[in-house]
Amino acid sequence: MSFTVAIDGPAAAGKGTISKAVAAHFGFAHLDTGLLYRAVGAKVLRGADPLEAAQTLEPIDLEGENLRTPEVAQAASKVAVDADVRAALVAFQRQFAARSDGAVLDGRDIGTVICPAADVKLFVTASAEKRARRRLDELNGKGMGLGFAEVLADVQARDKRDSERATAPLKPAEDAVLLDTSDLTAEQAIAQAIEIVQAARA
Repeated sequence: MSFTVAIDGPAAAGKGTISKAVAAHFGFAHLDTGLLYRAVGAKVLRGADPLEAAQTLEPIDLEGENLRTPEVAQAASKVAVDADVRAALVAFQRQFAARSDGAVLDGRDIGTVICPAADVKLFVTASAEKRARRRLDELNGKGMGLGFAEVLADVQARDKRDSERATAPLKPAEDAVLLDTSDLTAEQAIAQAIEIVQAARA
């Protein structure tokens, strides 16, 4: 019996951490759909056509630390506004969501577009300042040496582009549970998410 958990939210709100933990707790498969767009963005940076890059995406393309750079993140955000690119990736995501062993998908439009009938929908958010601080710590932990103002501007630019795009803008599904992680530790946020999923399964 398939069981789908849709987790949406803006960059660096903690949805990836929460999604992985929820998937591990319940033994579900996990898909970070942002990686699909990052993989397409990385191909585009290497000179590929965006639509062709999306149509020829392979699981191997979703691996590697090079997908986590700021340049690839920006490229991903730009290709994500392309309706044809999004359409090409929808089938990939829906097929994953229909797995019989349960699935957790995290992204920007899972509960609204990809899996509107998901068994659980979470919208994970946090203030732009808190998200920028988390992203700064993550990137500088990899030796990138960025400043707070630069990272905050990047977070705000991505928020604007994601929420204002014509196709599948970032917004909570009407029946999504809002989880604000601004003042929560990762452990607290994960515990709340697991509780919500557990209640839905019961």
